[in-house]
Amino acid sequence: MFDKLEDTLNRYLEITDELNEPSVVNDQTKFRQLMKEQADLTPIVDKYKEYKATKEGIEDSLAMLEEESDEELRELAKEELNECKARLGKIEEELKILLLPKDPNDEKNVIVEIRAGAGGDEAALFAAELFRLYSKYAEKNRWRVETMSLNENGLGGFKEAIFMITGFGAYSKLKYESGVHRVQRIPVTESGGRIHTSTATVAIMPEAEDVDIEIDMNDCKFDVFRSSGNGGQSVNTTDSAVRLTHIPTGIVISCQDEKSQLKNKDKALKVLRSRLYDMEIQKAQDAEAEARKSQVGTGDRSEKIRTYNFPQGRVTDHRIKLTVHRLDAIMDGDIDEIIDSLISADQAAKLSNMQESA
Repeated sequence: MFDKLEDTLNRYLEITDELNEPSVVNDQTKFRQLMKEQADLTPIVDKYKEYKATKEGIEDSLAMLEEESDEELRELAKEELNECKARLGKIEEELKILLLPKDPNDEKNVIVEIRAGAGGDEAALFAAELFRLYSKYAEKNRWRVETMSLNENGLGGFKEAIFMITGFGAYSKLKYESGVHRVQRIPVTESGGRIHTSTATVAIMPEAEDVDIEIDMNDCKFDVFRSSGNGGQSVNTTDSAVRLTHIPTGIVISCQDEKSQLKNKDKALKVLRSRLYDMEIQKAQDAEAEARKSQVGTGDRSEKIRTYNFPQGRVTDHRIKLTVHRLDAIMDGDIDEIIDSLISADQAAKLSNMQESA
């Protein structure tokens, strides 16, 4: 590990020198690449410098204990030694986490797809609440939400909602949300007052760039139609809605949120590109069974990951056995506690997997 840290420090110093060279300053592409690499290395370098300073503190304290006869100074040295030793262990663990291989998609924007599952209208209402939950979470992080497609059920619920969340690191936070979300409550549509269980599925996909996935337009079939809705501005008088069929995979995407046919076509292609990219990621994960074991539910769409129990006011994440009794706050987008716990569990699993492989 420490050889790798020394290499990282040396590379950081090389980049710092390169950034001061006039030839690099004048080459904006090269300059941006080096700035990004430096930014990625900075947390590791800062933590490694802290580690080295703490090691020096231990050595200085030990030297003082050997040389000093004054009892008061010796007590101070012992205190400093104990503090440094305790800090050193914590820093070592933090360095191990910083050196874990990074997900190349972590910094990307995400395409989110929410679909009503079992439970009819109640499932559609729950899907709409999940849409609001993630919209609120995005708002708290100052990310932008752009609706791609909404398929409403007439009662305020969504049979399907597709939207993009734009913000640095959105995928790194939201990738753990893919899977089946279950709600237990008395539905507003139920007059008998019995608790029902309904589900909605969430798919989180990193936004794919042109360089990630190239789409052959000959494989795409576009149909245009008149958008529909519950009245008012949501109903267009022109054929602006677009249905995109990707012939090789059979993927069908409909977009009608924009009044412009061209904009709806662009949105449909953006969703298709991300779906195809996500399929490639799934294939790669399935091919690396051991790597898949070290992940905390970032792939399997059929996995029941969470239960929202309204009568008890609790939310339980089944992957990490975490139960939080703050359902109202969570439904309002306050999900940092759950996401942070998932990230920590994922890091711990990957560290354990690396140690077993070593």
